[in-house]
Amino acid sequence: MPETSLVIIRYGPYESCGVVDHRTFRLEGLQAVLKDCGHSYALEKIPDWNRVELVVNGECVYKCHINDLEFGGDGRLDPLCQQATEAVKNAYQQQKI
Repeated sequence: MPETSLVIIRYGPYESCGVVDHRTFRLEGLQAVLKDCGHSYALEKIPDWNRVELVVNGECVYKCHINDLEFGGDGRLDPLCQQATEAVKNAYQQQKI
């Protein structure tokens, strides 16, 4: 894996308490597990409702519904966070080949 690995977290707005807005509360666990794995990340707002995408070197390697991510927390017990970090890991391994 490269020394500096950047993952772009693209996220869309979602409804909470009757208000639709871009919020990062559900991304906290994902951010924590990416950081724990040694990745750096950047957040990017997108217009697609309820969407989270992880982009590595311009390629989308993982997608999910933002409301499926656990609210807050460290992401260690969230299966979607584990799938996402595995997808990022696999993307970097394929680059080496």
